[in-house]
Amino acid sequence: MKEAQMSEHFDVIVVGSGAGGGVIASELALSGRKVLLLEAGRHLTSQDFKRWEVKANHDLYWPMRFAPLPGGDVVAFLSGKAVGGSTTINTKVALRAHERDIAKWHAASALTNEDGQPFSLADLEPFYDRVEKVLTVRERSDWEKSVHTAQAGFRALGTDIEPVMSYTDAKCMSYGSCLQGCPTDGGKSTMNTYIARALAEGGLVLRSGVQVQRVIVEDDGRGARATGVEYQAADGSRHPAYARFVVAAAGALNTSLLLLRSGLKGPAVGRHVGLHPLRLVYGLFDDIQDSHRVYPISAHCMQHQVDEDGGFVLETSTIMDPVAFGTTIRDERGPLWGLPLIEALRAYRRWVGVLAMVNDENHGSVGFGPDGQEQIAVDFQPSEHARLDAALDFSRRVLQAAGAKQVCWTGIISTHTQGGCRMGDDPQRSVVDRNGRSHEVQNLYVGDGSLLPRTLSVNPSLTIMALATRMAMHLEEALAQAPAAG
Repeated sequence: MKEAQMSEHFDVIVVGSGAGGGVIASELALSGRKVLLLEAGRHLTSQDFKRWEVKANHDLYWPMRFAPLPGGDVVAFLSGKAVGGSTTINTKVALRAHERDIAKWHAASALTNEDGQPFSLADLEPFYDRVEKVLTVRERSDWEKSVHTAQAGFRALGTDIEPVMSYTDAKCMSYGSCLQGCPTDGGKSTMNTYIARALAEGGLVLRSGVQVQRVIVEDDGRGARATGVEYQAADGSRHPAYARFVVAAAGALNTSLLLLRSGLKGPAVGRHVGLHPLRLVYGLFDDIQDSHRVYPISAHCMQHQVDEDGGFVLETSTIMDPVAFGTTIRDERGPLWGLPLIEALRAYRRWVGVLAMVNDENHGSVGFGPDGQEQIAVDFQPSEHARLDAALDFSRRVLQAAGAKQVCWTGIISTHTQGGCRMGDDPQRSVVDRNGRSHEVQNLYVGDGSLLPRTLSVNPSLTIMALATRMAMHLEEALAQAPAAG
């Protein structure tokens, strides 16, 4: 392993460039701070994005992770690995948290605001406003045929769907390639908004394709303090970099693992992980729907959003691209094989999808096993199983009511993993305080979805960006009081 001798000094080092890290690094750089942004994935742009499913899976995603479930099934974890993180490959749904989501945070970790009151939705609203302005959030009422097909099923069951809000602009061609990166820049990510501007106008230094090995933690007798990071470049050389503050924002699973590798031992590190588990449910219709050629999530049904009403949200008319579709589709008997699978793939253009996301209770964990390998555990409780079953059942009935001749679905997937380093006032139940500052190590912050004390009922990216904006303001104030970088 090559050892690089040169070291560098910054005001802030941010690990990870997604919804949290991309915002924090860029906001600070645009305010005049010297910021190093480290990203494990490559710096690809719209010119690189083609609707080539297998290549995109290699270029833009972390290798799929799995957690075992009783009975031999698994949960699959998906997350983006590129500059922009998962915002580069998500569907850009921009929803504010429900007030009941935020109310759960205080109960989970004693989280309060600056006035000592339980943290509330009002504490996030000015930061939501700022993010929505940057990302040009708009309503997506430009529905295609497949959305109207699904709507008929919702209405037949006495409910309805409504347009989603999304961070897309008029350049979005409803091409359906969101999960492979937007080729028109119509889909907004931290890569083509915050980071692009900070690279052009601010003091942001971006290094992509690097692996951060650990946070450098020193103790000079006044307590443990983060002073920088050690990272490995693509050529295998190791580099130290130093800063007044370090922000870990590598995604819920990776941030927990980074803190554990760096020696943090708090009782909540890697605990209280929420999956926001989901299934895709597919209905087969007689006529062509072309659900793969639409803005993937154009509408949603929020009737069952809160726990008392079922605890799930349904989105439509999303459908996986062919490889993922063919390798995950199943029915009551299990995965489709042989002739049933061939027939399902031949009918690909006639399927309509409903995505069923379920509120969970953060009983997951991530860490290292006895052999030193990373280990993810999931422990769904009876109430969570009941919500998963209810969401699947309702989705099936929607599609059948819409006229589907056959209904299939996927296994359980986690694309919105949250928690693991949650914020709170109680160090026994949380890893960082209300500003994302570590309870255990001075000058160390966490700035991504692992902050969330309880899983949201909606897509979390907008809330993560709002929290990141709030954290950037706090760090700017802290930098004004801290010694200057060397």
